[in-house]
Amino acid sequence: MQIHELKPKHKKADKKRVGRGGKKGTYSGKGNKGQKSRAGRKMVPIIRELIKRYPKLKGYRSFAMEDFSAVVNINTLDKISNDGETVNPENLLKKGIISKIRGRTPVVKILGTGKLTKKLVIENCKASKTAKEAIEKAGGTIK
Repeated sequence: MQIHELKPKHKKADKKRVGRGGKKGTYSGKGNKGQKSRAGRKMVPIIRELIKRYPKLKGYRSFAMEDFSAVVNINTLDKISNDGETVNPENLLKKGIISKIRGRTPVVKILGTGKLTKKLVIENCKASKTAKEAIEKAGGTIK
């Protein structure tokens, strides 16, 4: 037996040509007759044109996603501040550590990443539990 004499064990099944009339797969999932079953025709909902004219407005949940807060770590405070200095959102804005959000001074939260070696007086800022411990350990206060 030569290579050119080999034949497949099973015959290939004929490929089903769908949606071209005849008896094999006539409708191709489109059902019978009518505008929706025709090739080329797309049914565009009339209301879509009206919807596209409306301005894009905020949804009812959009207010919950706005976040007017800034996060500062204690290692950043240690780098930029002197011993006994007062840390508040206004001072952080002046030093460029935080920036205004939509023209407002953000609520500042201090997190406990890093080490603090200076006594700092913190005003009008939220602080995490670890940040409070680190500030008080260094001899600072939170107001």
